[in-house]
Amino acid sequence: MYRRPRVSAGFRLTAARIGGVLAVTLCLGGQAVGLAETPQGSVADRPSASKIDRALLDGYCVTCHSDQLKTAGLTLASVDPSRAEASPEIWEKVIRKLRTASMPPPGRLRPDKAVSDRFVAQLEAALDRLAVSAPNPGRPVAHRLNRVEYINAVRDLLAVEMDGPSLLPADDVVDGFDNMAGVLTVSPMLMERYLSAARRVSRLAVGDPTIGPGFEAKTYDIPTIMFQDERMSEDLPFGSRGGVAVRHRFPLDGEYDISLQLRRTMYGYIRGLREAHLLEVRLDGERVKTFTIGGGDRGRPAPISFSEATGVPGGTSREWEDYYLNADASLTVRLPVAAGTRVVGVSFVRSHWEPEGVLQPPLTQIAFGQDESLSSPSGKREPALDSVAILGPYDAVGPGTTTSRERLFVCHPSNQTEEGPCAERILATVARRAFRRPVTDRDLQVLLRFYEIGREENGFESGIQEALARLLVDPEFIFRLERPPAGTADDSNYRLSDVQLASRLSFFLWSSIPDDELLDLASRGQLSDPAVLERQVQRMLADERSRALVDSFASQWLELRNLPGVAPNPELFPEPEFDENLRDAFRRETELFVGSQLSDDRSVADLLTANYTYVNERLARHYGIPNIYGSRFRRVTLTNEQRGGLLGQGSILMLTSYADRTSPVLRGKWLLDNVFGTPPPPPPPNVPALDQRGKDGKRLSAREAMRQHRTNAVCATCHVRMDPLGFALENFNAIGKWRTLGEDGNPIDASDTLPDGTRVEGVAGLRQLAVSHRDDFVSTFTEKLLMFALGRGLEYYDMPAVRRILRDAAPGDYRWSSVILGIVKSVPFQMGRSES
Repeated sequence: MYRRPRVSAGFRLTAARIGGVLAVTLCLGGQAVGLAETPQGSVADRPSASKIDRALLDGYCVTCHSDQLKTAGLTLASVDPSRAEASPEIWEKVIRKLRTASMPPPGRLRPDKAVSDRFVAQLEAALDRLAVSAPNPGRPVAHRLNRVEYINAVRDLLAVEMDGPSLLPADDVVDGFDNMAGVLTVSPMLMERYLSAARRVSRLAVGDPTIGPGFEAKTYDIPTIMFQDERMSEDLPFGSRGGVAVRHRFPLDGEYDISLQLRRTMYGYIRGLREAHLLEVRLDGERVKTFTIGGGDRGRPAPISFSEATGVPGGTSREWEDYYLNADASLTVRLPVAAGTRVVGVSFVRSHWEPEGVLQPPLTQIAFGQDESLSSPSGKREPALDSVAILGPYDAVGPGTTTSRERLFVCHPSNQTEEGPCAERILATVARRAFRRPVTDRDLQVLLRFYEIGREENGFESGIQEALARLLVDPEFIFRLERPPAGTADDSNYRLSDVQLASRLSFFLWSSIPDDELLDLASRGQLSDPAVLERQVQRMLADERSRALVDSFASQWLELRNLPGVAPNPELFPEPEFDENLRDAFRRETELFVGSQLSDDRSVADLLTANYTYVNERLARHYGIPNIYGSRFRRVTLTNEQRGGLLGQGSILMLTSYADRTSPVLRGKWLLDNVFGTPPPPPPPNVPALDQRGKDGKRLSAREAMRQHRTNAVCATCHVRMDPLGFALENFNAIGKWRTLGEDGNPIDASDTLPDGTRVEGVAGLRQLAVSHRDDFVSTFTEKLLMFALGRGLEYYDMPAVRRILRDAAPGDYRWSSVILGIVKSVPFQMGRSES
């Protein structure tokens, strides 16, 4: 959304028509502060557009926004709507309020919609004409690559997959995104982190022979409540159970240790050792080692309880206890591995049997932690993997043949005479890709000085490594710098060069650097050709790197990145009702769903109404979808109105709940922010916490608690808009499971009435309401995507561009490609404004 100007903060314009009278009010801080009436005829009675405009203002607005009162710092008495171009900031604010029917405040009668729509259309037309004759694309600023962009750039530049979270800090989030240029600052501490990351990446890319066993050592932990009774990954073989598959970078050709640790109870005993189990270790799908754990004569059978295990009545054998404490001490294999990124898979060979659920029902919580034999909600007596540790190289024999070296070393000198020209060729090639532009002699001289330093110490490849480390912290790599053409006057517009446009395009669609095809077109000055640009957009959307629109844009817009921090109350949602498998399935469902919408090039409005989703067995069981088996996600057509589109997905429903209950407020606010495009203002300070108990001390239902909360007039202003939307989703509990009874044990009432009198009946009614506000959702989506593309918040002067994008995308039913192409062709995306 464009940022609200300070001058109009808190301004709420209202207008209502009662028969032939216009009633005008303005709400400030939740309170109605003015009311006026003026005669009102029919639309046909108005002789001219200017008179209609003035009558609307005089009847609805000027009472409070007069030169004397200047409510909220705004006066509309002296501005002329027939000359809207003179005050675009004010009129864009008014347009938004009227277009989304945010005004008048709840409880006030509303104006005739035809009059309001005509007034808004006149203002929009005037401001759009201004945008054509005097466009304002905004001023680009130095844009540091955020963590995701830096990681992706290194991947595409050098084929090195960085462990970004361990090397670089997370970036600040503004307006919902972490790629906002205004807050991507650089501190001395952050620069140190970049230097450390650059040294590490350069050593991995070249294959530094001095890399020791601890350089890339890493332990991959499996979450404690991640149950392992199914195949856990597409990278693990069919017929496997549990375990994990990880992508690990082996820096050199050499030997590596892969060590396994098994899941334990809270008392330290390894689970599931009564019977023998096969545990396989695979490298790139090929089995390299098999361990047998459990079974055999290990003293007497496992203890019934912890007290018996500690030797109280009857005692226990030392052999038994030692084995149940240390059975995984020898689960280490050393094997030769060629350098590069490889998939290490560890899993059990699945045994097929059914537990006697009557004799041994599934255990949870404290009993689950005490019983040494259980590791799954099904009650199966099976072990589970806790972690995989990879250490090495030992006895390294060289850098090997890796994708990184093939990409970096475009030549190989055979003698010292060839080293200089070869180094120059290597560095010129990598610098062109890294700097996203043609390389100058000055660029090369800087890098060659570092090359000479490294070469003198340890030879040619060491020199390349030093120059590469310098390149990865160069401002031309870390920052996206868009300089105006030479001779550009102050405070004037300019069109981006083709290479600047290529960079904007690649970071928008791929969150990474341009590839060679894009750079070649830009270097020849062909990318700005509309036909060429459109073909490139289509090519880039078909590329797998366009998944960044899901991983970077959608995951932030929909707040999926916050899922790991959501912690449902384990007393209310114990295992197996909620576990890490379900959390992971929530995230995966939404990612696959949005990804399919993008790849199928569907209308963005279909995000709310699609009749399909993606589930595996765990998620299908949670949703009540029958006949889905196994851990593989597959597309299913939905046959009822409970699920479908984003509104029925567990990720959204859990993100908008508290740990112990649903929240109509959080869900209603999410809908206003992301669907209807009418975000509520921040709550006033010192708002009391929601009282969940009545005067008699009894627990209140969510509806009763919110009704009590709304007795405060200031709170009611926003809550009467949010709460009915949130209550429509009350049939979903705090972890997104369908229910008919609430936390208080009473039947769920998922209906409510909006301030304009619209009745919303449950999630089906909410989805129908969203369809009736389809244009609002498409507009909101477009604003969010444009904000992400530009890396800055939207301002009032960006709104004509948004309207142009929507008009151009409408004939194609607002397909993803139409909206994206409209953004790429827009004035804010293709132009800049010089500093004054």
